[in-house]
Amino acid sequence: MSSSPGSPPGPPGASADDPAGSTPSAAAGPPPAGPPPAGWPPAGWQGGPAQHGPTGPGQYGPGGPSPHGPGGPYGPPPRRGLFGIEPSPPPPRPFRGLLAFLVVEIVFLGSSFLLALGLGEVDSAQEVLLAIVVPTILAALTCVVWTRVFGSGPLADLGLRFRWEDVGIGLLIGVAGLFVTIPAALAYLYLVGPDLTTSVGVAFEGIRTTWPVALAVMVGVVVVAPVCEEIVYRGLLWNAIAHWIGNRWVVFVLTTAVFALAHLEFLRAPLLFVVALPLGVARLLTGRVTAGIVAHAVNNFLPGLALALMLVGAFPAV
Repeated sequence: MSSSPGSPPGPPGASADDPAGSTPSAAAGPPPAGPPPAGWPPAGWQGGPAQHGPTGPGQYGPGGPSPHGPGGPYGPPPRRGLFGIEPSPPPPRPFRGLLAFLVVEIVFLGSSFLLALGLGEVDSAQEVLLAIVVPTILAALTCVVWTRVFGSGPLADLGLRFRWEDVGIGLLIGVAGLFVTIPAALAYLYLVGPDLTTSVGVAFEGIRTTWPVALAVMVGVVVVAPVCEEIVYRGLLWNAIAHWIGNRWVVFVLTTAVFALAHLEFLRAPLLFVVALPLGVARLLTGRVTAGIVAHAVNNFLPGLALALMLVGAFPAV
Protein backbone atom coordinates (compact mmCIF):
# COMPACT_ATOMS: atom_id res chain seq x y z
CA MET A 1 0.00 0.00 0.00
CA SER A 2 1.40 3.46 -0.87
CA SER A 3 1.78 6.23 1.69
CA SER A 4 -0.71 9.09 1.97
CA PRO A 5 -0.16 12.30 0.03
CA GLY A 6 2.13 14.76 1.73
CA SER A 7 3.70 12.24 4.08
CA PRO A 8 7.50 11.88 4.01
CA PRO A 9 8.77 8.84 2.15
CA GLY A 10 9.72 5.90 4.32
CA PRO A 11 12.52 3.39 3.94
CA PRO A 12 12.42 0.85 1.11
CA GLY A 13 9.71 -1.70 1.70
CA ALA A 14 7.72 0.61 4.05
CA SER A 15 3.96 0.64 3.89
CA ALA A 16 1.03 1.95 5.88
CA ASP A 17 0.84 -1.36 7.74
CA ASP A 18 4.59 -1.44 8.28
CA PRO A 19 5.92 2.15 8.22
CA ALA A 20 9.41 1.13 9.42
CA GLY A 21 9.87 -1.24 6.55
CA SER A 22 10.89 -4.10 8.86
CA THR A 23 9.43 -6.65 6.47
CA PRO A 24 11.07 -6.50 3.06
CA SER A 25 8.66 -6.25 0.21
CA ALA A 26 8.84 -8.38 -2.87
CA ALA A 27 9.56 -5.30 -4.94
CA ALA A 28 12.60 -4.40 -2.90
CA GLY A 29 14.27 -7.76 -3.68
CA PRO A 30 17.01 -9.42 -1.67
CA PRO A 31 20.10 -7.46 -0.63
CA PRO A 32 23.24 -8.10 -2.65
CA ALA A 33 25.40 -11.09 -1.76
CA GLY A 34 28.71 -10.49 -0.06
CA PRO A 35 29.95 -9.44 3.38
CA PRO A 36 27.35 -8.27 5.92
CA PRO A 37 26.46 -4.57 5.61
CA ALA A 38 27.76 -2.06 8.12
CA GLY A 39 25.94 -2.25 11.42
CA TRP A 40 25.01 -5.90 10.97
CA PRO A 41 24.08 -7.73 13.10
CA PRO A 42 22.00 -5.34 15.22
CA ALA A 43 22.51 -5.21 18.98
CA GLY A 44 20.85 -8.09 20.78
CA TRP A 45 20.48 -10.18 17.62
CA GLN A 46 20.68 -13.89 18.41
CA GLY A 47 20.81 -15.34 14.92
CA GLY A 48 18.15 -17.53 13.44
CA PRO A 49 16.80 -18.13 9.96
CA ALA A 50 17.80 -15.38 7.59
CA GLN A 51 15.22 -13.88 5.26
CA HIS A 52 17.65 -13.01 2.54
CA GLY A 53 20.88 -13.97 0.81
CA PRO A 54 21.63 -16.54 -1.87
CA THR A 55 22.75 -19.15 0.62
CA GLY A 56 19.39 -19.35 2.39
CA PRO A 57 18.84 -19.56 6.13
CA GLY A 58 21.67 -18.62 8.42
CA GLN A 59 23.83 -16.75 5.94
CA TYR A 60 24.97 -14.30 8.58
CA GLY A 61 24.16 -16.34 11.67
CA PRO A 62 26.69 -18.17 13.83
CA GLY A 63 27.81 -21.36 12.15
CA GLY A 64 26.18 -20.59 8.79
CA PRO A 65 27.84 -20.43 5.39
CA SER A 66 29.79 -17.26 4.87
CA PRO A 67 32.36 -15.82 2.50
CA HIS A 68 34.55 -15.33 5.58
CA GLY A 69 35.19 -19.08 6.04
CA PRO A 70 33.82 -21.85 8.29
CA GLY A 71 31.69 -20.51 11.09
CA GLY A 72 31.27 -17.06 9.54
CA PRO A 73 32.77 -13.87 10.89
CA TYR A 74 30.67 -14.12 14.06
CA GLY A 75 30.96 -17.87 14.75
CA PRO A 76 33.75 -19.61 16.72
CA PRO A 77 36.98 -20.13 14.74
CA PRO A 78 38.00 -23.72 13.92
CA ARG A 79 40.20 -25.44 16.50
CA ARG A 80 43.81 -25.45 15.36
CA GLY A 81 47.12 -26.28 17.01
CA LEU A 82 50.55 -24.79 16.45
CA PHE A 83 51.33 -23.77 12.85
CA GLY A 84 47.74 -24.49 11.80
CA ILE A 85 47.99 -28.21 12.60
CA GLU A 86 44.90 -29.74 14.15
CA PRO A 87 45.94 -32.11 16.97
CA SER A 88 43.98 -35.25 17.70
CA PRO A 89 41.80 -35.18 20.83
CA PRO A 90 43.11 -36.74 24.06
CA PRO A 91 42.01 -40.25 25.08
CA PRO A 92 38.32 -40.28 26.02
CA ARG A 93 38.83 -42.06 29.34
CA PRO A 94 41.63 -43.34 31.58
CA PHE A 95 43.12 -46.67 30.55
CA ARG A 96 45.50 -47.27 33.50
CA GLY A 97 48.37 -46.19 31.33
CA LEU A 98 51.09 -46.02 33.98
CA LEU A 99 50.33 -49.59 35.03
CA ALA A 100 50.32 -50.54 31.35
CA PHE A 101 53.75 -48.97 30.88
CA LEU A 102 55.09 -50.98 33.81
CA VAL A 103 53.70 -54.16 32.26
CA VAL A 104 55.25 -53.26 28.91
CA GLU A 105 58.67 -52.77 30.49
CA ILE A 106 58.37 -56.13 32.25
CA VAL A 107 57.47 -57.78 28.95
CA PHE A 108 60.44 -56.13 27.24
CA LEU A 109 63.00 -57.03 29.91
CA GLY A 110 61.56 -60.51 30.47
CA SER A 111 61.57 -61.42 26.79
CA SER A 112 65.11 -60.04 26.43
CA PHE A 113 66.26 -62.24 29.32
CA LEU A 114 64.56 -65.36 27.94
CA LEU A 115 66.01 -64.78 24.48
CA ALA A 116 69.47 -64.36 25.95
CA LEU A 117 69.08 -67.69 27.74
CA GLY A 118 67.75 -69.43 24.66
CA LEU A 119 70.30 -68.07 22.21
CA GLY A 120 73.29 -68.52 24.49
CA GLU A 121 76.45 -67.07 23.01
CA VAL A 122 75.37 -64.84 20.15
CA ASP A 123 77.79 -64.99 17.24
CA SER A 124 75.72 -64.14 14.15
CA ALA A 125 73.93 -61.06 12.88
CA GLN A 126 70.65 -62.97 12.64
CA GLU A 127 70.75 -63.86 16.34
CA VAL A 128 71.63 -60.32 17.37
CA LEU A 129 68.79 -59.00 15.22
CA LEU A 130 66.31 -61.39 16.87
CA ALA A 131 67.55 -60.46 20.34
CA ILE A 132 66.99 -56.76 19.61
CA VAL A 133 63.84 -56.78 17.49
CA VAL A 134 61.67 -59.43 19.16
CA PRO A 135 61.42 -57.77 22.64
CA THR A 136 60.75 -54.40 20.98
CA ILE A 137 57.90 -55.81 18.90
CA LEU A 138 56.43 -57.64 21.91
CA ALA A 139 56.47 -54.40 23.91
CA ALA A 140 54.56 -52.54 21.19
CA LEU A 141 52.06 -55.38 20.78
CA THR A 142 51.46 -55.33 24.53
CA CYS A 143 50.53 -51.64 24.25
CA VAL A 144 48.02 -52.40 21.50
CA VAL A 145 46.46 -55.36 23.33
CA TRP A 146 46.24 -53.43 26.61
CA THR A 147 44.39 -50.52 25.05
CA ARG A 148 41.98 -52.88 23.32
CA VAL A 149 41.18 -54.74 26.55
CA PHE A 150 41.26 -51.95 29.14
CA GLY A 151 40.96 -48.73 27.15
CA SER A 152 39.36 -47.21 24.09
CA GLY A 153 41.64 -48.85 21.54
CA PRO A 154 45.01 -47.92 20.05
CA LEU A 155 43.64 -45.11 17.87
CA ALA A 156 42.51 -43.10 20.89
CA ASP A 157 44.84 -44.29 23.64
CA LEU A 158 48.07 -44.47 21.64
CA GLY A 159 47.49 -41.64 19.16
CA LEU A 160 47.78 -44.06 16.22
CA ARG A 161 45.51 -42.02 13.97
CA PHE A 162 47.14 -41.63 10.58
CA ARG A 163 47.07 -38.48 8.47
CA TRP A 164 49.12 -37.85 5.37
CA GLU A 165 50.17 -34.47 6.71
CA ASP A 166 52.02 -36.32 9.49
CA VAL A 167 54.43 -37.78 6.94
CA GLY A 168 55.47 -34.36 5.71
CA ILE A 169 55.64 -32.96 9.24
CA GLY A 170 57.73 -35.93 10.40
CA LEU A 171 60.15 -35.56 7.48
CA LEU A 172 60.50 -31.84 8.09
CA ILE A 173 61.08 -32.21 11.83
CA GLY A 174 63.35 -35.22 11.35
CA VAL A 175 65.62 -33.44 8.86
CA ALA A 176 65.62 -30.23 10.92
CA GLY A 177 66.44 -32.26 14.01
CA LEU A 178 69.60 -33.60 12.36
CA PHE A 179 71.04 -30.08 12.47
CA VAL A 180 70.78 -30.33 16.26
CA THR A 181 71.46 -33.99 16.97
CA ILE A 182 74.53 -34.45 14.72
CA PRO A 183 76.47 -31.51 16.22
CA ALA A 184 75.36 -32.65 19.68
CA ALA A 185 76.65 -36.18 18.99
CA LEU A 186 80.00 -34.87 17.72
CA ALA A 187 80.36 -32.55 20.71
CA TYR A 188 79.44 -35.31 23.14
CA LEU A 189 81.86 -37.72 21.46
CA TYR A 190 84.61 -35.14 21.84
CA LEU A 191 83.82 -34.72 25.53
CA VAL A 192 83.34 -38.39 26.44
CA GLY A 193 85.81 -39.97 24.05
CA PRO A 194 85.79 -43.39 22.36
CA ASP A 195 83.83 -44.96 25.23
CA LEU A 196 80.68 -43.38 23.78
CA THR A 197 79.33 -46.44 21.94
CA THR A 198 75.80 -47.69 21.38
CA SER A 199 74.59 -51.00 22.74
CA VAL A 200 73.50 -51.98 19.22
CA GLY A 201 76.94 -51.20 17.83
CA VAL A 202 78.58 -53.24 20.57
CA ALA A 203 76.22 -56.17 19.93
CA PHE A 204 77.20 -56.31 16.24
CA GLU A 205 80.88 -55.60 16.84
CA GLY A 206 83.19 -57.96 14.96
CA ILE A 207 80.34 -59.66 13.06
CA ARG A 208 80.31 -59.88 9.28
CA THR A 209 77.38 -61.05 7.21
CA THR A 210 75.75 -60.90 3.76
CA TRP A 211 73.91 -57.97 2.21
CA PRO A 212 70.40 -59.43 2.73
CA VAL A 213 71.02 -59.85 6.44
CA ALA A 214 72.67 -56.42 6.67
CA LEU A 215 69.65 -54.84 4.98
CA ALA A 216 67.34 -56.69 7.39
CA VAL A 217 69.34 -55.20 10.28
CA MET A 218 68.96 -51.75 8.70
CA VAL A 219 65.17 -52.25 8.42
CA GLY A 220 65.10 -53.22 12.09
CA VAL A 221 66.94 -50.03 13.05
CA VAL A 222 65.19 -47.62 10.66
CA VAL A 223 61.63 -49.03 10.60
CA VAL A 224 60.87 -51.53 13.38
CA ALA A 225 62.55 -49.67 16.23
CA PRO A 226 60.95 -46.27 15.44
CA VAL A 227 57.46 -47.75 15.09
CA CYS A 228 57.63 -49.78 18.29
CA GLU A 229 59.44 -47.23 20.44
CA GLU A 230 57.12 -44.40 19.44
CA ILE A 231 54.09 -46.54 20.29
CA VAL A 232 55.54 -47.24 23.74
CA TYR A 233 56.93 -43.82 24.69
CA ARG A 234 55.15 -41.15 22.64
CA GLY A 235 51.97 -43.23 22.53
CA LEU A 236 51.30 -45.19 25.71
CA LEU A 237 53.52 -43.31 28.15
CA TRP A 238 52.63 -39.87 26.74
CA ASN A 239 48.89 -40.37 27.20
CA ALA A 240 49.38 -42.10 30.54
CA ILE A 241 51.19 -39.06 31.95
CA ALA A 242 48.77 -36.68 30.23
CA HIS A 243 45.93 -38.15 32.32
CA TRP A 244 47.65 -36.82 35.43
CA ILE A 245 49.43 -33.72 34.15
CA GLY A 246 47.54 -31.25 32.00
CA ASN A 247 50.56 -29.27 30.79
CA ARG A 248 51.68 -30.95 27.57
CA TRP A 249 55.13 -29.34 27.75
CA VAL A 250 55.74 -31.11 31.05
CA VAL A 251 54.53 -34.34 29.44
CA PHE A 252 56.96 -33.70 26.59
CA VAL A 253 59.94 -33.31 28.94
CA LEU A 254 59.05 -36.29 31.14
CA THR A 255 58.53 -38.72 28.26
CA THR A 256 61.76 -37.57 26.62
CA ALA A 257 63.67 -38.16 29.86
CA VAL A 258 62.16 -41.62 30.36
CA PHE A 259 62.97 -42.50 26.75
CA ALA A 260 66.61 -41.52 27.28
CA LEU A 261 66.94 -43.51 30.52
CA ALA A 262 65.00 -46.58 29.34
CA HIS A 263 67.74 -47.49 26.85
CA LEU A 264 69.90 -48.39 29.87
CA GLU A 265 72.87 -46.62 28.31
CA PHE A 266 73.49 -44.16 31.10
CA LEU A 267 76.68 -42.75 29.59
CA ARG A 268 74.69 -41.77 26.49
CA ALA A 269 71.51 -40.70 28.35
CA PRO A 270 72.14 -36.92 27.97
CA LEU A 271 72.78 -37.38 24.25
CA LEU A 272 69.71 -39.59 23.87
CA PHE A 273 67.65 -36.88 25.55
CA VAL A 274 68.78 -34.36 22.91
CA VAL A 275 68.21 -36.88 20.11
CA ALA A 276 64.67 -37.52 21.34
CA LEU A 277 63.68 -33.83 21.44
CA PRO A 278 62.58 -33.64 17.77
CA LEU A 279 60.56 -36.83 18.21
CA GLY A 280 58.65 -35.30 21.09
CA VAL A 281 58.14 -32.09 19.13
CA ALA A 282 56.49 -34.07 16.33
CA ARG A 283 54.13 -35.69 18.86
CA LEU A 284 53.50 -32.36 20.54
CA LEU A 285 52.50 -30.57 17.35
CA THR A 286 50.25 -33.23 15.86
CA GLY A 287 48.86 -35.12 18.86
CA ARG A 288 49.66 -38.38 17.02
CA VAL A 289 52.61 -40.76 16.90
CA THR A 290 52.76 -41.04 13.10
CA ALA A 291 54.83 -37.88 12.70
CA GLY A 292 57.10 -39.03 15.53
CA ILE A 293 57.63 -42.39 13.80
CA VAL A 294 58.67 -40.67 10.57
CA ALA A 295 60.99 -38.27 12.42
CA HIS A 296 62.46 -41.21 14.36
CA ALA A 297 63.08 -43.11 11.12
CA VAL A 298 64.88 -40.09 9.65
CA ASN A 299 67.02 -39.86 12.80
CA ASN A 300 67.92 -43.58 12.64
CA PHE A 301 68.60 -43.72 8.90
CA LEU A 302 72.28 -42.74 8.93
CA PRO A 303 73.20 -44.98 11.90
CA GLY A 304 71.26 -47.86 10.30
CA LEU A 305 73.05 -47.39 6.99
CA ALA A 306 76.44 -47.19 8.70
CA LEU A 307 75.66 -50.38 10.63
CA ALA A 308 74.66 -52.23 7.45
CA LEU A 309 77.86 -51.14 5.71
CA MET A 310 79.90 -52.21 8.71
CA LEU A 311 78.31 -55.67 8.70
CA VAL A 312 79.33 -56.29 5.09
CA GLY A 313 82.83 -54.93 5.65
CA ALA A 314 82.34 -51.82 3.51
CA PHE A 315 82.60 -49.47 6.46
CA PRO A 316 85.14 -49.59 9.29
CA ALA A 317 83.85 -50.59 12.71
CA VAL A 318 83.61 -47.77 15.22
